[in-house]
Amino acid sequence: MGSRIRAAYEKRLADGRLTPDPSQVPVVDALARLEIDLGRKGRLGGLLGGPPEVRGVYLWGPPGRGKSILMDLFFACAPEKRKKRAHFHAFMARVHGLIRQWREGDADARKAVFGQWKGDDPIRPVAELIASEARLLCFDELQVADIADALILGRLFEALFERKVVLAVTSNRAPDQLYLNGINRELFLPFIDLIEARCEVVSVAGARDWRLDRLMGDRVWFTPPDAPARAGFEALWSDLKGEQEECPAHLTVLGRDVVIERTDGGLARATFAELCGRALGPQDYLAVAERFHTLFVENVPVLGPANHHEARRFVTLIDALYEAGTRLVALAEAPPEALYREGVGAFEFERTVSRLNEMAGADWLARERD
Repeated sequence: MGSRIRAAYEKRLADGRLTPDPSQVPVVDALARLEIDLGRKGRLGGLLGGPPEVRGVYLWGPPGRGKSILMDLFFACAPEKRKKRAHFHAFMARVHGLIRQWREGDADARKAVFGQWKGDDPIRPVAELIASEARLLCFDELQVADIADALILGRLFEALFERKVVLAVTSNRAPDQLYLNGINRELFLPFIDLIEARCEVVSVAGARDWRLDRLMGDRVWFTPPDAPARAGFEALWSDLKGEQEECPAHLTVLGRDVVIERTDGGLARATFAELCGRALGPQDYLAVAERFHTLFVENVPVLGPANHHEARRFVTLIDALYEAGTRLVALAEAPPEALYREGVGAFEFERTVSRLNEMAGADWLARERD
């Protein structure tokens, strides 16, 4: 039986939707192997009545090397019917929510969600619920910065793997570099051992950043917001986003839940009003800048004395993006120089104008994030 992902990849090369890249060949090989293994029924595990044990795939390498695009293709082609695709942050947010439901729920509430109610440890029932929903879990951008995540990942995935769940994941880091220098990292090491034992680890080490090529091949500040500018803005979003569905991202900032409604992995999109028209502060913008590699902001208005609070928040947002190396794509009523000419802080806004112009240049776009 031929590989559907290999055929889909070669078709996109022939159509010109993808450009040949030697670094992607071993990735396609690994995903094709996983696709075939998932479809096999006659191996020893299957003969004993359970699904065959399948080794997953862990893809890692710098941003923009096509990992998410190839994962899109794999997910579409994978023969497993019980499969889920999510950004890793969204998955962990759900895991924490399920753990909270188990700990806070009475017997009836637990049984309604999990189908069981006994015990104090939430990991087993959470793992059983997830395993009942999907045999194949596909994650984008696995990264661990939260000690709460680090402390539960080993136990959670040990339980998932025991239930024959298969993992396909992308990350910017090799497994042994995850949660590097994190608090109590020794408690996280069993998760690294699990990943290396249960997944084929493949480096995606191509020299070209395809996302950067796309950004630098077009403008990133679209103005005025007429039909051609809006079409260009939308086309760039679609090209960078790929085929995965958008989903909200929840950022916990000083105990508050800051929600960015439209995200896909390291991409985020919001209106100016959503980011600067509400009472967000420096810590919120820092969280956004650290979480996403590219932010699309639409409907940026010309500002004046009547909305100087929004102007101040916009300055703070741009400072956070600039310091984090987060790329900005904007749909605005005017070029940076004409956004805020009078009002409180208009003179200081000139520094923001300078930063916006620098952030639209090729040298800045090519910078590597820390």
